[in-house]
Order: sequence, then C-alpha cells, then structure tokens
Amino acid sequence: MLLRAFGEMLPAAMGVALSPFPVIAVILVLGTADAVRTGVAFALGWLVGIGGLTAVILLAVSSADQAGSTESTLLAWVRVLAGAAMIVLAGKKWATRPREGDTPVMPPWMASIEGISPVRAVRLGLLLGGANPKNIALTLSAAASITELGLHGSTKVVAGVIFVVLASSTVVGAVVLRVIAGERAAMFLTSVQHFMVDNNNVIMMVVLLVLGANVLGKGLEALSW
Repeated sequence: MLLRAFGEMLPAAMGVALSPFPVIAVILVLGTADAVRTGVAFALGWLVGIGGLTAVILLAVSSADQAGSTESTLLAWVRVLAGAAMIVLAGKKWATRPREGDTPVMPPWMASIEGISPVRAVRLGLLLGGANPKNIALTLSAAASITELGLHGSTKVVAGVIFVVLASSTVVGAVVLRVIAGERAAMFLTSVQHFMVDNNNVIMMVVLLVLGANVLGKGLEALSW
C-alpha cells in the first residue's frame, strides 16, 4: 500500500521540489560567507515548514474522512479546489512571464539574501516551505491521495514523511552537495540558479498546469460517480 501511496504522491511532491523559488533561495544562501551553517539552517526551516504544513493538512483531511457518508464527496472537492488553484497559479505565472529581451528580475527578498544570518535563514526556509500557496495546493492533493488509499496510524505517518522527504529533495540535496563538495559545487549550483531565474515562470507554469489538470480531473471524476 505504501508503494501505491508513493506513486500517487510523487507528482505533487516533485511539484514542490521543482519550485524555482526555494531552489534559487538555497543556492543564494549557499553563496554567503557562512555557507554551510546558513544553508543547513535554511534547510531545517524548510523541513519544519513543509513538514508542519503536511501534518496539519493530513489531520484536516483525515477529520473529513471520518465524517462518514460525505467522505468521498469531501475528498473530491479537495481535489477540485486544489487542481483549480494550481491552474489559476499557472495562468498567473504565464501572464507575468518576462517577455523576449527582458531581463528577469529577482524579487527584493532574494536580493537581500546576501549576508543573511542563520536565524533569518531558518525563518526564510520556514516561510517558503509552509506559507506558499502552491505548496498548500500540492500538499492538499497528496493528503487526499493518502486518505483515499485508507492509510491509518503509523502507515499514514510514514507516507507523510515520504512526501516531505521527496518534496525537500532539491533543497536538502543542494545543501548536502555543498557540504560534501565544498567550493567545487559552487559553479554547478550557480548554473542551476541562473537557469531557474531565467525560466522561473515557464517552469512553474508547466508544472502547475500539468499537475492542476490531473488533480482537477480526478476530483471531477469522483464527483460524477
């Protein structure tokens, strides 16, 4: 059952992991003077943020699951709302994409990362992990999949942990690479950062549109039964 849960959660988890903002942010953090300490602090903040978000949403969806005869309808509406939210976000990303010849501009909070302290890095990771509308929508989708499979108790906890690990793979992976490879990792991470900055809107538009359509379709299919 866990293997099936893994397959159901994988698209949503990869949607979180491939979000350009946290990847760009962690690479910028790893470019600071105290790269390792600050990078580890950011990763811890991210893990707490996405982990807390997953726990809260799983509890909320589980409560709906225990409501009785309305279970399937509630979970279907969770998917519909999550899918619709992702499609709306995809449209917003496409509408605000840089036009040909424009130079992508990083948000002010990214420009302020230079010289960030470990304490601020924890807060930044926490916000990016737990207070991101896209993460909320994707986590809702994953939680609905876990609940629909009938996972309970420790099995549900393990499924939630797997989702958090997968969703954190890029952020934590960048920090681990920097710790292991040191300065040798800098050139590779910088090239990833530039690619993400240049293609941020397009990457997110594609990810959100594909996942949103899939989640919305599952929700509408369930409501039609």
